[in-house]
Amino acid sequence: MTSTSTPPDLARFNVLEEHAAFAVLLEACASTAWAKRLSAARPYAGPEDLYAASDAAMADLTAEDLAEAMAGHPPIGRPKPGDPTSSREQRGMAGASEELKAEMLELNLAYQERFGHVFLICATGRTGEQMRDAVKERIGNSPEQEREIVRVELGKINRIRLGNLVQEEQA
Repeated sequence: MTSTSTPPDLARFNVLEEHAAFAVLLEACASTAWAKRLSAARPYAGPEDLYAASDAAMADLTAEDLAEAMAGHPPIGRPKPGDPTSSREQRGMAGASEELKAEMLELNLAYQERFGHVFLICATGRTGEQMRDAVKERIGNSPEQEREIVRVELGKINRIRLGNLVQEEQA
């Protein structure tokens, strides 16, 4: 790997102390297993290598690992106070009507009661209505179906967050 071909932010990430890299990755995804695996696989030649490693680590997460990752996400419509990432990702709910916000709260609670975790969706670029429609559609899934949908959605979120980490624009 040559530093001239590696984007500067990725190069900085590649040389972080192990504990610092782990902490940065844990900010992106609350799964300890995912963060350990990505941290240990450094250095990455390019962003696509990092994304591929993330996808592979996501595919290998156990149900417990997924639960740990989901615990790091606030409910849709209620971003973590003082967390700009959470607020930015859920921007589609920011301008939602009070009726829609109340409906999402009800749906979030029903979903959480059914599945035992928050409704997780890659909210970036979605409107409040799209998120509401998605939770309505997914609440009828089996726990197994929903776990795999959550795995895919979490993978999308991780790619966006890793892209922000290495300052790569995501399509």
